[in-house]
Amino acid sequence: MPALAVSRRSFFYRSAGFAALTALPRRLRSASPQNQVSVGVMGLHRGKAHLEAYLTVPDCVIGTVCDVDRRALAEAAEWVEKKTGRRPKEVCDFRRMLEDSALDAISIATPNHWHAPATLLACDAGKHVYVEKPGSHNPAEGTWMVAAARRHRRQVQMGNQRRSWALVREAIDEVRSGAIGKVHAARTWYNADRGSIGRGKTVLPPDWLDYSLWQGPAPERPYLDNLVHYNWHWRWHWGGGEMANNGIHFLDLARWGLGVDCPRRVSCTGGRYYFKDDQETPDTVEATFDFGHCQITWESHSCHSRGYYEAGVGVEFLGDNGSLLLLDSGWKLFDPRNKLVREGKAPRRDADHFQNFIDSIRGRSQLNAEIEEGQKSTLLCHLGNIAWRTGHTLTLDPDNRKVLGDSLANRLWSREYRKGWRPQVRRVGPS
Repeated sequence: MPALAVSRRSFFYRSAGFAALTALPRRLRSASPQNQVSVGVMGLHRGKAHLEAYLTVPDCVIGTVCDVDRRALAEAAEWVEKKTGRRPKEVCDFRRMLEDSALDAISIATPNHWHAPATLLACDAGKHVYVEKPGSHNPAEGTWMVAAARRHRRQVQMGNQRRSWALVREAIDEVRSGAIGKVHAARTWYNADRGSIGRGKTVLPPDWLDYSLWQGPAPERPYLDNLVHYNWHWRWHWGGGEMANNGIHFLDLARWGLGVDCPRRVSCTGGRYYFKDDQETPDTVEATFDFGHCQITWESHSCHSRGYYEAGVGVEFLGDNGSLLLLDSGWKLFDPRNKLVREGKAPRRDADHFQNFIDSIRGRSQLNAEIEEGQKSTLLCHLGNIAWRTGHTLTLDPDNRKVLGDSLANRLWSREYRKGWRPQVRRVGPS
């Protein structure tokens, strides 16, 4: 298995303007310096939510902010200073955070192509890691991330924050306790109203962006004026489409509720139907994951907002003694005749997921979304995307998590890396 490292040279990501950061939703709480966990946040577009969450967590301070977008970097530092009275360090190059012994943890909120390389390097530098979903760009990277966390004995939390929502934990407890009997299937969906990303022009990168660092481990491509800071999601070189963007949340909940690991067969159909533009990933998808004794389905309509049960996103578990509907607004349990039996609307706070991460570093709790568990769910996203890209139904060996007899699919198991950047899991101590 590859060892942990990526060349320690230019590092990093993207970010967007830091406009409209809102006031913190809860009172800031103080902690004694000796108990504080110092966190560096990498990627200050999605990372603005990380900053807001960490500042509600006792025993936690923002030590450093990092971005290749100089505008976002300055705005984030100013915002943290305004909220806390202390200005964090500002760095463009991720390597500077790895070298900082004052930082205990790195919080990664970058594009997908950065998730695994940054995690591996952070573990190697002795840092604990919070990494956004999906956590990896391809299946091989997921394996390397788990190996790095184990080898370096680091706490690595994936950002599938619904694992820490009280209402979700209640609902999953109902399913797994047998409240709807033996569960045969889970159906998941995501709907949105995304527009066209247009046709990008090849231009020089803006002067506020270090595009070389933004590319980082990905092979170099010319800069396009419609790529940064969001539309990379829809290009295979950097992202994983809606499956890896939002599908991970709901496939994760379905897999958790069913108590399954790796499927034995995966199929995926759909296409880019709504617009003719630069988007390579489908806007309409139906994927099926067959586990032998049960299945999960994922349906996504990125350009049409109407979902099921008047909800744009959700998961429904179907058992032989009823069903359980889990929405972001709450859950409902029905008997076999579709009569409502009971329901729940517990709190849903993303900050609880960050609290859980900091608590785990201090030895106060177990991670709710430890990287191995997270990457089992991310593998479903990768498999669905591979099935769509190849046009093949994939057959797997669930014990070894390998695709059988499909050379085209196996070529997508990993990726090409920029020279000197291929992730490796380094040895610890004498060889």
